[in-house]
Amino acid sequence: MRRLVVSAACAVLLAGGTGTAAAEPDSRQTALDVAVQAGNVGMIAVAADPGGRWRGRAGVADVVTGAKPDTGGRFRIGSVSKTFTATLVLKLAAKGRLRLDDPIAKYLPGLLPYPEPITVRQLLQHTSGVPRDLAPQYTWTTAEEVDTERFVHFGEVEAIHGSTVQPLLFPPGTSWAYSNTGYNVLALLVEKLTGREFEQVLADWITGPLRLADTFLPRDFPWVPRPALRGYEQLYPAPRGLTDVTVYNFSRYFGAGNIISSAADLNRFFHALVGGELLPADVLAQMKTTVPWPGEGGLVGYGLGLMRISLSGICGPGAPDVWGHGGDVPGYNTWSMSDAAGTRGITVASSPDLTASPAAASRRILAMVTEFCTPDLPAAPERAARIQAALR
Repeated sequence: MRRLVVSAACAVLLAGGTGTAAAEPDSRQTALDVAVQAGNVGMIAVAADPGGRWRGRAGVADVVTGAKPDTGGRFRIGSVSKTFTATLVLKLAAKGRLRLDDPIAKYLPGLLPYPEPITVRQLLQHTSGVPRDLAPQYTWTTAEEVDTERFVHFGEVEAIHGSTVQPLLFPPGTSWAYSNTGYNVLALLVEKLTGREFEQVLADWITGPLRLADTFLPRDFPWVPRPALRGYEQLYPAPRGLTDVTVYNFSRYFGAGNIISSAADLNRFFHALVGGELLPADVLAQMKTTVPWPGEGGLVGYGLGLMRISLSGICGPGAPDVWGHGGDVPGYNTWSMSDAAGTRGITVASSPDLTASPAAASRRILAMVTEFCTPDLPAAPERAARIQAALR
């Protein structure tokens, strides 16, 4: 108590002596505030670096009560789940249980209907040509259906078959296209080779050893325990307000986007992954070997379940590359990125996602970028918006 009193007294004396009581605003908090002004309802950010941990929040977590976002709460991480799935597959490769350049049919015969051989590596890197999502007749075709079909169950195989009634997008290995279906296949691969449910392997190999108490795969469980913020979307025309989609069954995204976590857990995960705690060096090197994300001019590369963003395109020459993943699912957007050594990282979560304006989407990416550099190029908001649009 005495230390607190002395510290407070010193602060008052310093302010009085200089005539300026206000400290410089934290650029990360400013970025969150600007992102909310641009249209995000609520946001949280947690940064971890050698200097400690910083937490910020802006907007509201609940539009009814006006409650502030909880920086320690949970949220749906969307496609950041892919990095967890990829890590489990790569752990199996490190253990000699599979080879990345083997055809997936060797391990899951008959699952995919295509005669062309598709390898495990191609599924991990989105070069397989497998369709992105469920065929239109099985999924949302209007914004309103995101609301009215929130409790639809998809079995793990059912979700894959509901997508692969569509033809391949291109011959395997000849191009690149983001595929949620491919990561559902990879989650089934984990189950097949371990003989256990995906969430059990996740707990034994990642969340348990790293003590990620907030991270789990809910399958059909529709609630977010202790949500950091509620998930909203503008699913109906004005004057109707936002629709709360926090409670939802996302079993359709089994291995591609169904995990729930917290900002601190994600920072710890990427610190361990990029820092070399989870995978042998040679396997991690393969994970970080990227192919270009089409249309981004080298700004974004994709490895084996891991994104690389070159911040020189947003902050200017000399800005670092960062590693991690972005995530989108109705109601929630997530960006969790780390520097190349895994020593500095940040996770930013926000709502809404699908119906966020380009300005709102770009500003939440810039809130993430601000941890690593200052986004001061005139084209920074436009380039950030392109990154977000490509992920959806």
